[in-house]
Amino acid sequence: MRINIVLVEPEIPANTGNIARTCAVTGAQLHLVEPLGFSISDKHLKRAGLDYWTHLNVIVHQDIDSFFQNTGGVYYYCSTKAKKYYHQAEFCDSCYILFGKETKGLPESLIYSHPEHAVKIPMKDGLRSLNLANAVSIILYEVLRQNGYPGLR
Repeated sequence: MRINIVLVEPEIPANTGNIARTCAVTGAQLHLVEPLGFSISDKHLKRAGLDYWTHLNVIVHQDIDSFFQNTGGVYYYCSTKAKKYYHQAEFCDSCYILFGKETKGLPESLIYSHPEHAVKIPMKDGLRSLNLANAVSIILYEVLRQNGYPGLR
């Protein structure tokens, strides 16, 4: 099983660094879709990921179209605009879980054209969203839980 975490146009290096660390300790593959709001060599990105970068293979895609052209499988779209809660989804092996940029989220066209695979995390009304790194952790660990935490102890 290989879970793929996909960050579409991430803007904050510390979030991406924290997500990279989470991917490393869970065995998830990290995909970054350009444009990025920072340089891969950014010191804040490296500091947040600590010494986990050597345990991770990051795949960078030129844009969202090239991401879809170079990957294949089942895609899940995480958004506050989704109708289904994340725990209601049945996540499959080798899925791709997409998260949008911190300020805007995923393009609405992705969410609305795939409602069966669009998921959200429950939150109080009137509040915008969770921190991206926290949202990735919640969803990633649900996928792992549903699949028996493969390869983890």
